[in-house]
Amino acid sequence: MQPQSHLQTPDYVMLAGYFLLMFCIGIYFYRRMQGMKDYFTGRNSIPWWISGVSFYMSSFSAMAFVTYPALCYLHGWVGVTALWVAVPATLFSTLLFAKRWRRARIDSPVEFIEARYSATLRQLFVWQGIPVKIVNDALRLFATGTFVSVCSGLDIRTSILGAGGVMLLYTFMGGVWAVSVADFIQFIILTAAIFVILPLSIVKAGGLSVILHHSPEGFFQLTAPGAGYDWPYILHLVVLYALAWSSINWPLIQRFYCVATEKDAVKTGWLVVGLYVIGPPLMFFPAIAASHLQFPPEVLADLQKDAGHIYPALCGQLLPAGMLGLAIAAMFAATMSCLGGDYNACASVLTNDIYKRLIRPDASQKELVYAGRCMTLLIGAFGISTAFFLARASKAEGLFRMMVTLFDVATAPVAIPMLLGLISKRVTNRGAIAGFVCGTVTGLFLFFLSLSNAELSLPGLLWHPATKEVTLAGYTMNVEMALFLSSAFVTLAAVFLLGGRSDAAQLARIDAFAARLDTPIGALPEDVAAAKDKGAIMSPFRVVGVSLAVIACVMLGMVPWVDGALAKGLDAGIGLLLVGLGLIMAWRSRAPQAG
Repeated sequence: MQPQSHLQTPDYVMLAGYFLLMFCIGIYFYRRMQGMKDYFTGRNSIPWWISGVSFYMSSFSAMAFVTYPALCYLHGWVGVTALWVAVPATLFSTLLFAKRWRRARIDSPVEFIEARYSATLRQLFVWQGIPVKIVNDALRLFATGTFVSVCSGLDIRTSILGAGGVMLLYTFMGGVWAVSVADFIQFIILTAAIFVILPLSIVKAGGLSVILHHSPEGFFQLTAPGAGYDWPYILHLVVLYALAWSSINWPLIQRFYCVATEKDAVKTGWLVVGLYVIGPPLMFFPAIAASHLQFPPEVLADLQKDAGHIYPALCGQLLPAGMLGLAIAAMFAATMSCLGGDYNACASVLTNDIYKRLIRPDASQKELVYAGRCMTLLIGAFGISTAFFLARASKAEGLFRMMVTLFDVATAPVAIPMLLGLISKRVTNRGAIAGFVCGTVTGLFLFFLSLSNAELSLPGLLWHPATKEVTLAGYTMNVEMALFLSSAFVTLAAVFLLGGRSDAAQLARIDAFAARLDTPIGALPEDVAAAKDKGAIMSPFRVVGVSLAVIACVMLGMVPWVDGALAKGLDAGIGLLLVGLGLIMAWRSRAPQAG
């Protein structure tokens, strides 16, 4: 097998086929978007298996293949542990909130805030959530640009613009249906790429026994205390992800309420749990194996500067022509899934909670779909522009810390009032607003304090600028943990201490909302009307089956250019498997209710 470091003609064919397929999926659903419910909730007819895979794919991006492999390459298994926190986080979200989100019967993730609290808090959550999403999406776009740039030698800004543009196009055209179906196709592409890279990396490293027995001491421990990834930090990530994935991560919430029933919402969550148990070790073990590979001197020098280049370096060294294009398509797939979901969810909030609520209350469904597409373009343009500013960002581990810090500041002030509002009648509107304001101010204060070099000492709080650590109530922790714990504590305290009592009007509002959550899907007149209208979208099996067959044909077409018996066999075997799966799904589409 001859390794390559730049894209060749078969790689470009693979990428062109992938982008053309995504474009066709957008076209397929374009004319089927007749109203806002079609565009943002799929008229609650997305099959749970597509919604679950879409949840999984929307919860990470190519940033995962830059940041987590860097941790694996430098510190070992802790990179897997850092993503395994998604397992308890998804369990928390599924067991406590999946049914509630479906029974809320909403068109945008923050819509229920007005029904439960007030229009004021709804707008506060909207205007806080949109900038957070834009910055987080920009981080993901930057990571994708990094991967493509290292693999192909293209300028990082060109990579960012290309990735962001394609993601924006198919989301703009087809709404949540296009996003969900494309996510499933992209899941297959990502899985195919992983099952090529994983065995090649193990063989190149000398086999599993070499990797397991000749790695540095502690390389396969779940934590890396010496690098700052100890159990308190991991547990902090578990709590952070659990709150974020149940509240402020809008695309993930959307996957719970775009399915038909609350049972389907729970099935969606359980599928994600299973995928997250299996996925991280398969995705990131090649980065652990990379410590046993012999890289050229220039590649080693690059990795010493930034270990986040380890996955693209592996692909460039291990994959022959055609297969490198598949790997890059897989990285695009991971980011496109994540950003496509974000674009659609953010557009749903802007359209439903601002345009329809404040600007055009009497807008027709056709106008709302048009407004939703315009909002999608706006969010995407801001995300791409912000990613350009991050093109001078720090190392991959720094990007991981940046992402965690962003969510440490933003999560608790929104998540705590939002989730308490779903499970408790005790929280008042005044308490929720007080918690949001106090928690946000506390988080921002500590964040800007962390950027300063001045030492600060307050009762129970000591900031150490030299080590970037905080001593809080006698316990020393890194700044991310301090941000989250302080913000969460202040939010909780404000919610209950400053909330006061609800008046009669607010009590009636709370009781009406609680009764709605206690009513199963199908028991309200609006559920019956919605069920009669679900025939507008046909079964997804046909478009999924045809798409899989197209991917398989492209992979099989690459076989003559693939060098090496193992790589050729993997490419041909996966291609034939996808042909069979695609034909089965296309045949299954003949059943009207197959989804």
